[in-house]
Amino acid sequence: MIEFDSTSAIYLQVADFMSEKILIDEWPAEERIPSIREVASMVQVNPNTVMRSFAYLQENEVIYNKRGVGYFVSEQGKEKIKQAMRKSFVESKLPKLFHEASLLAITPEDLSQLYAQFIGEKI
Repeated sequence: MIEFDSTSAIYLQVADFMSEKILIDEWPAEERIPSIREVASMVQVNPNTVMRSFAYLQENEVIYNKRGVGYFVSEQGKEKIKQAMRKSFVESKLPKLFHEASLLAITPEDLSQLYAQFIGEKI
């Protein structure tokens, strides 16, 4: 289940949930993904909301529909998600991070070291 917040529309948060499934290869390219009703049950929201998430991801060429069979991750779906998330990160989250780092006198070297530690812990 998703812990929803008020910063963005629920359908976009569901799309982010689905995108993460694709990024971690839980839903690989050219594989069928759960139906709208199945995803709605997973995240505990109305199927109409999830339908908007599917439409959004389909418009962005992340998933596609095989009529009568279901939805599938497109061959380039994972890369499309990465491109969109990178753009969003660089344009909105990174400036905030740099601003806070500057206020706290955290140097680029400090950030690099902290990032290396973080990645080392994740592996």
